[in-house]
Amino acid sequence: MSAPVSPEFPFAVDDAARDQVGRILRKDGREEAFLRVGIKGGGCSGLEYLFALDAVARETDLVWSTEGVRIHCDPKSARFLAGATLTFSGNLLGGGLRFENPNAERSCGCGTSFTPKR
Repeated sequence: MSAPVSPEFPFAVDDAARDQVGRILRKDGREEAFLRVGIKGGGCSGLEYLFALDAVARETDLVWSTEGVRIHCDPKSARFLAGATLTFSGNLLGGGLRFENPNAERSCGCGTSFTPKR
């Protein structure tokens, strides 16, 4: 089940991803910590997904928060993630946090980068 996309936040977060981010944040231990998600040029398909723990919010951040889990996304990255879903799989091969992204024309085999639709 996915948490709905709010008008202010570009992508949905499924329950497994929410739970995994919560585990990561609890392990980090900083009360102010959150997951920062973004996009940058690079990777084998043109654009690369970024995931990083952060504790300093930016004024322009778009914020998703539920059950003590916070995810921040910058507005520029949001346009490439609009309508996507953040998922998590514990599989040994290909597991981890990933996006199901309708804005991707194609993705690399490992799922860390994509070519945006034109």
